[in-house]
Amino acid sequence: MQRYKILHRTYYNYSGEVKLGPHTLRLRPREDHELRIESSTLNITPPAILHWCRDVEGNSVATATFDVPASQLVFESEVIIQHFNEAPLEFLVANYAIEYPFAYQPDDKILLEPYITLAESTSEDVLRKWVANIWQAGDQVQTYVLLQRLNTHIHQSLTYQLREEFGVQTVAETLSLGTGSCRDFAYLFMEAARRLGLASRFVSGYLHAPPSTVDYGATHAWAEVYLPGAGWKGFDPSCGEIVGTKHIAVAVARLPESVPPIAGSFVGPPGSELYVGVWVTELV
Repeated sequence: MQRYKILHRTYYNYSGEVKLGPHTLRLRPREDHELRIESSTLNITPPAILHWCRDVEGNSVATATFDVPASQLVFESEVIIQHFNEAPLEFLVANYAIEYPFAYQPDDKILLEPYITLAESTSEDVLRKWVANIWQAGDQVQTYVLLQRLNTHIHQSLTYQLREEFGVQTVAETLSLGTGSCRDFAYLFMEAARRLGLASRFVSGYLHAPPSTVDYGATHAWAEVYLPGAGWKGFDPSCGEIVGTKHIAVAVARLPESVPPIAGSFVGPPGSELYVGVWVTELV
């Protein structure tokens, strides 16, 4: 078992006093048999009324509403977790899915269909040609080996770039530029897996890593694929590794834009500045 402290600070500085609309927060890690929350605090300035729920994906979502105007909005989340996924390769895939290609069981496919459908049809031709470099019809390979091949190929053939612009690049943009952020790489992995007929979803969360130019002081993103018998397994193309103890999932979704850590609105003078800091510390 490994313990981590996650400190996530977000500051919005406005050009004048504004009226704050509701803000949706996805800051609480997903608890399951591999991750437990030991303690959690969320401080908000100005004071807010919080309403918690679980969305359709089972993510913990808080909605903050405000009664007073403000020229600055501050969110500070501190969470201590216990992580038990110390052997991420120790999983069993159902016999029928060990070798690729395979077909999901009919009952599973009904539920998985949204995660198999490509999110963008405009890049389908570009994606099909690119995926042909990884797998071609007639090839038989272990499913995990194929996914790790895809994971490694993105990591080795494209250049990581910290990108602060809002949104996610299209598949065609990432492949044309040859660069992308963690969310761009995760999205490319997702769409490639879906092109292969495998259910995949986007994951937003945190990464414990030594200080570097890669996602330092930011949230992180990767992808998960549903493997029968094993469940949803994570792959991180930004580092070319299967997801393990140093990855801390907060929210999952069919589309990347569905799970921003914080989203909200304000009414008032135009112009605002955003500052975000994330620190993931290993605890004894």
